[in-house]
Amino acid sequence: MLLRSDGLNPSGFSSAQSFLDVLTPEARGCVISDVRMPGMDGVELLRTLKARRCLLPVIVITGHADVTVAVQAMKAGAAEFVQKPFESELILRLVRACLEDNDDAIDASARRLRVLRRIESLTARERQVLDLIMEGASNKLIASSLTISPRTVEIYRANVMSKMRADSLSELIRMTLSSGAA
Repeated sequence: MLLRSDGLNPSGFSSAQSFLDVLTPEARGCVISDVRMPGMDGVELLRTLKARRCLLPVIVITGHADVTVAVQAMKAGAAEFVQKPFESELILRLVRACLEDNDDAIDASARRLRVLRRIESLTARERQVLDLIMEGASNKLIASSLTISPRTVEIYRANVMSKMRADSLSELIRMTLSSGAA
């Protein structure tokens, strides 16, 4: 009721497993989980979500203040750890922050996937040129390393810039680094 009163559309589940059974990779939002639940506990749920590379932030609540469990939950990836009883406004504030964080994570993930698809579109030689650019090699050094002419390097470099949709060398380096492909 609290979340609905704030204009949100929450879904409830009888267990962590019932939630995991319907979770899709494109799910957006956040999770509010208790530490103690039937079957899988809240920390195990966090570990399972992390293993699935789920981007949903998780707020863990507990009625039993236990520093060890709090540390385990935070290490497992909890966005927040809240002890019962809690103020309604606190939960609403945390949920709003988690929803914004989830939007940011989804956007960053989409950008990363776009860059990775662009990298995959490069030919083997263009990828070699990109790798050498990422190492800081000049056109002359790239030409020497690949035993091709500097003019040919310029052509490959232009193809890389075009396929990667980079307007500058710094943008190419930044997007490649942010994708994790370098």
